[in-house]
Amino acid sequence: MTTRLIVARHGNTFTKEQTPTRVGARTDLPLVETERGTAVGKYLSLKGYNPVKVFAAPLKRTMETARLAVEAMGKNLSVEPIEDFVEIDYGPDENKTEAEVINRLGKLYLEKEGMDLSLLSEQDVINKGEEVLAWWNEKALVPDGWKVDPCKLIATWEEFAQKIEQEYHNQDVLLVSSNGVIRFAPYLTGDFAAFADNHDIKVTTGGVCVFEKDDADEFWRCTEWNVKAVKMV
Repeated sequence: MTTRLIVARHGNTFTKEQTPTRVGARTDLPLVETERGTAVGKYLSLKGYNPVKVFAAPLKRTMETARLAVEAMGKNLSVEPIEDFVEIDYGPDENKTEAEVINRLGKLYLEKEGMDLSLLSEQDVINKGEEVLAWWNEKALVPDGWKVDPCKLIATWEEFAQKIEQEYHNQDVLLVSSNGVIRFAPYLTGDFAAFADNHDIKVTTGGVCVFEKDDADEFWRCTEWNVKAVKMV
């Protein structure tokens, strides 16, 4: 028998016409669509997954997505808010456009390297800012200024997974969270570096990830990662 932890990212908080910003813990936006949350629930049913408990970070976008998934599965389950998995705080980049974030980070890191910004082009700044964000998206290396403690977040995932294994042994549990938080979940596999080398750790809106663990296993197995549920149902 297998204990299964299903992790999903919330749905969209911006329409196609809007300019998205970096939405973190201090920016509590509602969903602008219901398709992705519903697709998460339909996908889980399609795969035969049967969550007996549903958790979500206590933000509008995550709670709404979880409720849509529960409804789509035809279940009568309440969604329990769990503060530990609220999205990270992006500090000075909170609610800023990607162009603004890239500009700040580019200038900051070039100055840290001892570069004279007056001698550099705008493209030099952009290139460095994009490089810093690539470190985040590929290796979960936190840019300067963002308020997140990776060690604490990794421990949170490990403690939560242990709780799931103990309290919901051989059952399925669903957790809905956000992109900045979910990318640390692969530490449950025991080899994050190898996982990051073989996967894009940035999870799309409405993306589904599945971790499984049998009694004899030391670590969790990631059997599905960043599945775009809306395209599968």
